[in-house]
This record gives sequence, structure tokens and C-alpha cells, in this order.
Amino acid sequence: MKHIALLAATAAISLATCAPASADPFKFVITGDYSASFVLDSNPTPDAAFSGSYFTLWDVPGFPDAVTGVADVSFFNAQNGGGLGIEDFYGFNLLFLSDGPQLYSGTEANPIFKTGTFALTEYQGSGNYSLTISALGVPEPASWGLMIAGFGLAGAALRRRTYRQGKTSVAYAA
Repeated sequence: MKHIALLAATAAISLATCAPASADPFKFVITGDYSASFVLDSNPTPDAAFSGSYFTLWDVPGFPDAVTGVADVSFFNAQNGGGLGIEDFYGFNLLFLSDGPQLYSGTEANPIFKTGTFALTEYQGSGNYSLTISALGVPEPASWGLMIAGFGLAGAALRRRTYRQGKTSVAYAA
């Protein structure tokens, strides 16, 4: 009985301390003459936001063609041609600039990325590109808590079963 109470308390604590994730990670993959792959939160906090125009995220990792491997990524709203721009701030180099659909909903101060595959066109050029935004599918903390509690319950049940089966009586006759 003591084991069941301890197990119930452990399960209650694990479920109580689990909080939902604030933002899911999204993978961005650009293909075409220029290619890149990077990961951002689905609902990022912009480092710079220009209301009614665009927002920028600084030092995004995943750009081996940038001097330090990081780049500033700007996302433009529909009134400014949509699409995105990638700049190697430390190397003073514009890596990619495109027109296309607006890739987020919400405001520039509080954007939420859309998922799907989007056609992009090189800004004032003729290159065509494809951008795919997809969720990485990382489990939320509450899911991890339930999984750990389930393993604990299964382990306790197996231990209890083995313990009961292990008791045997031995009698010696003289």
C-alpha cells in the first residue's frame, strides 16, 4: 500500500509540474539557386519590428555561407511584397532577398508563422525558389510527463507482480 501512495504522489507531482510549450519549433527550408535550412519558433519574439512593414530576427543559426554561421532574417508583410530577406550582418553581405506571400499571420510585433510550401521569386530578378515551413513535432512537456508517469506505473506493476510471484513456501521433512 505504501508503494501505491508513493507512486500516486509521484504521478501527481509530475503532472502538476508539466506546463504546455509556448511555441513549437518550425523548420524552414529554401531550395533553388540559393538554399538554406534553419529552425525558428512558430511564434517568435522579433528583435526588430516595424509595424505595417516587416520584422527581423537577429543571429539565426544555420547559415554556413555567413561569416559567423548566423544571419539576420527579415519577414515582409503583403503590402511590402511578402517573402523574406537573409543578411549576413557581420560579413556585410545580403545572402537572399525574395518576394512572395506573407509568411506569417498576426502583427509584426507578435507574428505566427504559417506552415506549407510557398513559391518565392528573387527580388528584382528571375530566380524561382521554394520555401517549406513545417513543424518539427517535438512533444510538449505535458506529454513527456504523462509518458514518464506511465513508465513509472508499468514498472511498479511489474515489480509488484514479480514480488508476489517470488514468494514460495519451503517445508523440510525430517
